Amino acid sequence: MPYGMMRSVTRRLMLLDTASLYFRAYYGVPDSVRAPDGTPVNAVRGLLEFIERLVRDHRPDDLVACMDADWRPHWRVELIPTYKAHRVAEAHEPGPDEEEVPDTLTPQVPVIEEVLDALGIARVGVARYEADDVIGTFTARAEGPVDIVTGDRDLYQLVDDARGVRVLYPLKGVGTLRLTDEAVLREKYGVDGRGYADLALLRGDPSDGLPGVPGIGEKTAAKLLAEFGDLAGIMAAVDDPAAKLTPAQRKRLDEARAYVSVAPEVVRVARDVPLPDVDTALPRTPRDPAALEALGDRWGLGGSLRRLLSTLAV
Repeated sequence: MPYGMMRSVTRRLMLLDTASLYFRAYYGVPDSVRAPDGTPVNAVRGLLEFIERLVRDHRPDDLVACMDADWRPHWRVELIPTYKAHRVAEAHEPGPDEEEVPDTLTPQVPVIEEVLDALGIARVGVARYEADDVIGTFTARAEGPVDIVTGDRDLYQLVDDARGVRVLYPLKGVGTLRLTDEAVLREKYGVDGRGYADLALLRGDPSDGLPGVPGIGEKTAAKLLAEFGDLAGIMAAVDDPAAKLTPAQRKRLDEARAYVSVAPEVVRVARDVPLPDVDTALPRTPRDPAALEALGDRWGLGGSLRRLLSTLAV
């Protein structure tokens, strides 16, 4: 049924951060895995194998492959120009920019999309938004438990034990997953899901071009959040002479006001993306068996595809 219509609260939704996972598959499966014509299909087959294990181990009722319609949205770049700037292969006006992707991965992405469509696995990307934002919105709308599968720590901000929202984070390639709930976040970072975005904002993230507050590392950020509650509380403390901040911390935070004022909109995932009406139910049979068979033959998907089909049929 289309997502957002009447759904039982016992239904489990699984959201895939698709690009994050096919990048992992690409680097985790040797490029000697090739189609009959010699084209590498390591990312395609690796992703199919990963989805098969996810379905077999976690049995979601609904499954959505969330896509980056725009991996570097202009509205985020306007706020922080360095946002993902180091990953731009070619800039386009008005966008989206072209991301730097390995030569042998680029041609595999359309194959992944065609296979997912033929299988009948919902695939959702929304113009001007990243997959993270699509995931954030599906999560906000969910009535039951949610498993978010991603290699991107940014999505830890959505973890919420009360709502049954957790992150399944691949530790090595796509073979081993760490189930991340609030207890894991508190143990590793000293914050819960709601606090993670503020932690990331203060700490910064070079992989996303986020500078953070100079001199405020992860441990200091966690201590400040424990002391003052959230980012707003920390910045209020900067203006309070009685607040327990060191002179260096007060100075660094004061000098970072411009960054701190815009960074939350960049770091926090959107939760109000205009999602299309899609059927998110886990398919038991392929939507287009003939197309799927042709894709399997052309790209030599063999056992990877057969195993996924068998698992879906259970």
